[in-house]
Amino acid sequence: MSMTISAVRPRTSILDKSFSRGRGEVSLSCYALLFSELVQYCQNRVSTVPDLQIKLAEMGQEVGMKFIDLLFVRERNCKREIKLLNMLLFVKSTLWKALFGREADKLEHSNDDERTYYIIEKEPLVNKFISVPKDKGSLNCAMFTAGIIEAVLNGCGFSAKVTAHWHKGTTYMVKFEDSVIARDKQLEDR
Repeated sequence: MSMTISAVRPRTSILDKSFSRGRGEVSLSCYALLFSELVQYCQNRVSTVPDLQIKLAEMGQEVGMKFIDLLFVRERNCKREIKLLNMLLFVKSTLWKALFGREADKLEHSNDDERTYYIIEKEPLVNKFISVPKDKGSLNCAMFTAGIIEAVLNGCGFSAKVTAHWHKGTTYMVKFEDSVIARDKQLEDR
């Protein structure tokens, strides 16, 4: 009786693969269909536009919480940002590239409030294929993306509230808590 020993290969799953390897692109039509269904799902569970936007933001927060682990564990070797500006630049570049395949257009700091920053996107993908009925004229589906940003920031220790507004395309207003600003000033003083 003869016995052969074969090398055992460890199993790899799609979750072990890096974002940066391979194309990783999703069909635009597939994305548009999926996001349209998400908006309709949320719309069927609320009665007003503000409630719909809140529901979209909540769905975005679920996605954002998952992205924290994906981005920091896989792409950054578990190194997280501790400075506010570095974290915002991470959101503007790395997070945006992972979500939309490109960086956000601009990052600005408010002139009159040190707690407020703006991430500007001229043509957000989440609003590209949405036709808003006249009775829901103020609807901004970019609240979904605002939810993602808020979850990533809050999950990384930068407590903030993020909202989406129609200004220069779409502007995401990021308003940090006072404790985040005070901690960042202490880090600068070191």
